[in-house]
Amino acid sequence: MIITITPNPSLDRTLEVQVLEPGEVNRAHATRVDAGGKGINVTRALSADGFSSVAIFPSGGSDGARLVAELRDGGVVARPVETGTDTRSNITVVDGRGSTTKINAPGAPMTEAAVQALLDALADEVRLAVDAGEHVLVVGAGSLPAGAGDDFYVRVAQVAARSGVPTVLDTSGAPLRAAVAAGGLTLVKPNEDELAELVGRPLTTVGAVVDAAHQVMECGVTAVLVSLGAHGALLVAPGSVLWAGGPALVPASTVGAGDVTLAGFLSALVDAPHGPASVDSDISADALRRAVAWGRAAVLLPGSAVPAPHDIHLDDVETLTDPSRHIALKEL
Repeated sequence: MIITITPNPSLDRTLEVQVLEPGEVNRAHATRVDAGGKGINVTRALSADGFSSVAIFPSGGSDGARLVAELRDGGVVARPVETGTDTRSNITVVDGRGSTTKINAPGAPMTEAAVQALLDALADEVRLAVDAGEHVLVVGAGSLPAGAGDDFYVRVAQVAARSGVPTVLDTSGAPLRAAVAAGGLTLVKPNEDELAELVGRPLTTVGAVVDAAHQVMECGVTAVLVSLGAHGALLVAPGSVLWAGGPALVPASTVGAGDVTLAGFLSALVDAPHGPASVDSDISADALRRAVAWGRAAVLLPGSAVPAPHDIHLDDVETLTDPSRHIALKEL
């Protein structure tokens, strides 16, 4: 069972235009609405491919009600926590070239009572899954609204640790720094820009990324999965460095693709004989191949749609052990 917690969810509205002209009247030829937020996207992707997952998130207002309805209509298990504030709505514009422009709302401020309600819901779901004898993994994902506190994900990991459950994190900025400094995470999944911000220097080569990942691991993080967009992904785990990627694609939308990439990786951890407690050499290559295949499938779909099993093509993904440290990321 993978339990995701998304403190800043959104109702994602996607508009498709042939050409986006700033400062002019633009007419969309297609629109769609999806439940959004990084952890929610992870749960949606896992659920679409037959893996057990539940999404915990704050909810309020008409957009919050529609977000919950979208999830339940899609067969996604959701545990919304009513906070008395409106759920935000994000806008994505995709043009005919596949270029994506996003405008993300900040999200309503969160009170300490709302934060505690989310953490209490997480504790309940963890306890239920552990008592049922399931292998459990907690995923904290996404930005934080004002009031949540930069230590929000530190508190999430503490809730999980009290039940002996590992935590995976996908966030950036101050919340990522706080959680990495606290240690005890099984996996973090930054992209190369987020990792560069974390370590305070530019990362342009494989070696630079690997060194940065090792610096993060020295803080008590088991493994680092670095998404590289069109250039695949790097996994730095104890004793190993792996890269995976595939032929170039023309994207329909990149929204949520990184979240689906993480979901693919986690699907392999759940399938591991001893559960998702660690990222070891026996499952690393399979997990990374799944991650990239799921992410590639996602970018070929509109909006923040998630791929079904028939959309995912593992054979299109190449893996490489110990890629040369001197390769530029843009050359992968």
